[in-house]
Amino acid sequence: MSKFKGVSAILEKQLLDEYEVGDFFLASPYRTLLGKGSFITVPRDEENANQMESLAARVAAALKEAKEEGHANPMVTGAVPFDHQKGAQLIVPENIRSSVPLQDTDASFSMETQKPTYEMKSVPEPSLYKEGVERGLTYIKSGHLDKIVLSRTLHLTSSETVNINRLLHNLAQHNKNGYTFAVDLPQSVEGEGDTPFSKTLIGASPELLVSRSGLQVLANPLAGSRPRSDDPIEDKRRADELLSSSKDLHEHAVVVHAVADALRPFFKTMDVPEKPTVIHTETMWHLSTEVKGELNDPATSSLELAIALHPTPAVCGSPTDLAREAIQEIEPFDRGFFTGMVGWCDAEGNGEWVVTIRCAEVERQVLRLFAGAGVVAESKPEEELAETSAKFQTMLRAMGIDAKSLN
Repeated sequence: MSKFKGVSAILEKQLLDEYEVGDFFLASPYRTLLGKGSFITVPRDEENANQMESLAARVAAALKEAKEEGHANPMVTGAVPFDHQKGAQLIVPENIRSSVPLQDTDASFSMETQKPTYEMKSVPEPSLYKEGVERGLTYIKSGHLDKIVLSRTLHLTSSETVNINRLLHNLAQHNKNGYTFAVDLPQSVEGEGDTPFSKTLIGASPELLVSRSGLQVLANPLAGSRPRSDDPIEDKRRADELLSSSKDLHEHAVVVHAVADALRPFFKTMDVPEKPTVIHTETMWHLSTEVKGELNDPATSSLELAIALHPTPAVCGSPTDLAREAIQEIEPFDRGFFTGMVGWCDAEGNGEWVVTIRCAEVERQVLRLFAGAGVVAESKPEEELAETSAKFQTMLRAMGIDAKSLN
């Protein structure tokens, strides 16, 4: 028994060590995946503005084509953006390897003889972010919205090229209970004649959107949060306070009800706990509910379920369409793949899709970090700003940046 455990430990570490920029990597509590090369790219739907409407069919067609062309184990991997009108970045890798969940990573990889320096800019500036929250509260108080999620970004320019391998190791090392990922995004070209260069979506999300294994489905919405404290007594107080907060319990209930309503038509049986629990990352406490069910139709894929859920009120708001419109009006940037989803789906329909949060887009020496906060009627702008600052810490710590105060 111990011999096989040892082999698994070697393999899990090996997949992380073998990651190269351009690969697909996902470490979850259930498995570790590494995809290399591109066998087939899932095309855009050029005739439809809403890319989500035909995405599941296009993925199914790509998997079928890969099988017909001799791929032994086709699996679609990649990322789907927040905006339904933007194209997904999904491929069938030439080779995909799977191993057990990550347990131990090499802490020495994070050590550097000389740390890079960074120039940092907040978009929007903190004062403008709070004004945006006030605008969101106006929509809520007028009855147009029940909830809206408003985010901001940190633009960081490094003194040297970002070491994505080191960043991925650091994220995996400190987020073993979450979902550590790296996805190759469409290449960018700065100007005519310039050489295209890679952009990488990288992060460590705590939130599973949905997974499917056979007929069994699991969704794990998170909403309502508190920053962790280094003081164990204060840390426990924050967790207990979160679990009894009427504001956060309401915010969480909105999300859970939306998830359950979206999944119910697909299920033969469903289990939705009456009350949430609290879970934690290194930087945050979250209210958590596990929604479980058994599929009616074995042909329903994990991607179809994910599309039915995306975006949840945890990253957008409620009602969804009105919240999305308000986000586009208030936020002064394009979210891109932030608050989209990252994951995989195989030819049998099994898969995992993770909410793309606690993440950054990396291009050479530039990083764009993202963080958001759910705004409901009881929200206060300064508290939502502080929440985004706490959520930035996952990426900042992995980068070796001590930036406890971003307000």
